[in-house]
Amino acid sequence: MTTTLDSQTAGDPIRGAEPESAASLEKVRDLLFGVQMRDYDRKFARLEERILKETSDLREEVKRRLSAIEAVIQREVESFSERLKTEQENRSAASTDLSRELGDTAQKFEKRTTQLDDQMARGLRDVRQQLHDQEQRLIDELRLQADEIIARLVRESHELRTDKADRAGLAALFTEMAMRLNDQFRLPAVEDAPRD
Repeated sequence: MTTTLDSQTAGDPIRGAEPESAASLEKVRDLLFGVQMRDYDRKFARLEERILKETSDLREEVKRRLSAIEAVIQREVESFSERLKTEQENRSAASTDLSRELGDTAQKFEKRTTQLDDQMARGLRDVRQQLHDQEQRLIDELRLQADEIIARLVRESHELRTDKADRAGLAALFTEMAMRLNDQFRLPAVEDAPRD
């Protein structure tokens, strides 16, 4: 690395040989790639010509279409202006007719509203009466069911009182059970039997 730097700074004859080696390198490159490069140059030139022509054609086509679109838009704007003027006149006439019709409709609406109020009032009275009747039926049914349940409870309570075991019998039963659990209860036949 230091020798390369020293040779560059001292004006070594290697440095003078660089243009010759560059020229020879160009010759080698031209021999190896020259045909391909010239072929690429021709292709690029043809491509550039074609792109320029297509761009020019496209520019002309765009101008032509924009002119056509401008003409169509101009015609549409004029047509739209005429239609708008006609529409305004028609709407003015329709507005007068509409205000008259609205007055008639308001009168009819008021009449119909009054009729609907009457019908709703009658319907509400009918619904209230039906609800009252149904409520009365449900109250009567509940009262009957409550009476039946109370009568059944009285019967079952009476049966329980008559069928219950007396305290002395229960005490004897529990005492015997406790003695059996503690293995203190002996049957007379078992106590008298000889043991092995």
